[in-house]
Amino acid sequence: MSSARRPSEVRPARMEPLARLPVFLALEGKRAVIAGGNAAAAWKAELLSAAGANVDVFVEEPSDEMLLVASDPPRGEIVIHRRGWTSTDLADAAIVIGAFGDDGQAAEFAKAARAAGVPVNTIDKPAFCDFSFGSIVNRSPLVIGISTDGAAPVFAQAIRAKLEALLPQGFALWAKAAARWRTMLKSTELSFAARRKFWQVFTAHAVANPERAPTDSDFLHFLAEVRGLGAAVESGSVTLVGAGPGDPELLTLRAVRALQSADVILFDDLVSRDVLDFARREAKKMLVGKSGYGPSCKQDDINALMVNLAKSGKRVVRLKGGDPTIFARAGEEIAACRAAGIAVEIVPGITAAQGAASRLGVPLTERDHARRLQYVTGHARNGALPSDIDWTSLADPATTTAIYMPVRTLAALVKKAIAQGLDPRTPAVVVARATRPDQQVIAASASELPRTLADAAPEGPVLVMLGQVFAGQLRQRASAAAVQA
Repeated sequence: MSSARRPSEVRPARMEPLARLPVFLALEGKRAVIAGGNAAAAWKAELLSAAGANVDVFVEEPSDEMLLVASDPPRGEIVIHRRGWTSTDLADAAIVIGAFGDDGQAAEFAKAARAAGVPVNTIDKPAFCDFSFGSIVNRSPLVIGISTDGAAPVFAQAIRAKLEALLPQGFALWAKAAARWRTMLKSTELSFAARRKFWQVFTAHAVANPERAPTDSDFLHFLAEVRGLGAAVESGSVTLVGAGPGDPELLTLRAVRALQSADVILFDDLVSRDVLDFARREAKKMLVGKSGYGPSCKQDDINALMVNLAKSGKRVVRLKGGDPTIFARAGEEIAACRAAGIAVEIVPGITAAQGAASRLGVPLTERDHARRLQYVTGHARNGALPSDIDWTSLADPATTTAIYMPVRTLAALVKKAIAQGLDPRTPAVVVARATRPDQQVIAASASELPRTLADAAPEGPVLVMLGQVFAGQLRQRASAAAVQA
């Protein structure tokens, strides 16, 4: 039997070192200065004007590109002064940019800017820069900046192209609507909790309908939805979230949204710490570890903690490895929430068998080999082999069986299954740490399985799968052994 332990808060990791601090400057109506007028300077003038700055350009002979953008600026005025810059030109600027071919000129300009207390950028000369621009994804007022600290500009551009493809253009419309509606929402005198719920509803609709232009009728609809919740909007909630088998990229979008809106996250030992990186940094993260035959938090303590946090108004995410409805004791937690009158929601996740099969490239059901898939737990409430396993179905050669939490009882399970008709030659695989970078796969026949697992002694979450669909893994093992011999 496992020993008890108490839920414990896990402090977030310290922020990793930043090569650059990402800062978004408010430049509307402010003055910006550019010294130089080549094509690169023209692009910076256009960028500053688009941000609302009034741009003074000091150059004796501006390029055609500079003349063109000054004649039709995107937003703020661009004025060209046909002369060189002086230190007095920098005095009241919010930001200054220099375009020089000579390091000496760039150094002189940067020195004058710093003396005036103005942040400076010299194009393509990072040694004299206080800041850099990076690559930009523009869905204004949603703006994303990308920087590699000058190490790989082409890489930054590739990332920008990737994000451009991922982010619908319509997000700009929803971001603009949010800017309009924020003031309107304040005038409703809704509570803080109700306003937060409004933005959750808003976000769900924006993500689901990115290309549909929002209207004020949407605002009224969202408002009515929040008001329709009545006093419940002031209460906390519990969301059971499937973290998947380990690879954080297997999280669903709904799971990510839940993690990013949570006040408290209660997570198990089996949850990959990489998954927690998707959580809101301000969220409290508490380990409520449950490990087979090791120190574990009592389920009653987890239930009580979860309910008490929700009753205090917290949005609680109960984060579980795999899928929360498969051998994760979700039923007890749902019952505890409902008994306490706490709203509870379930966000499914990819269970370990699905994740392992995807990495193996093996379908769990296949017309010629497997007409049924079943999940079986390797131990009962008392830690022993369950007494109510359907041995006939486990012995069925047309079935794929995934055995969860199998390590301690596998020998007894296989022995009884073979006695009940399971072919001892049935192909099987042991998968440890499924979908993670260090995933470990061991193939064996059913009769060899307990000894193979004991010899390998894999660490981390372990899954055993039986069935003819794994015959290929068994053949690969035999071929590898023949080559070694």
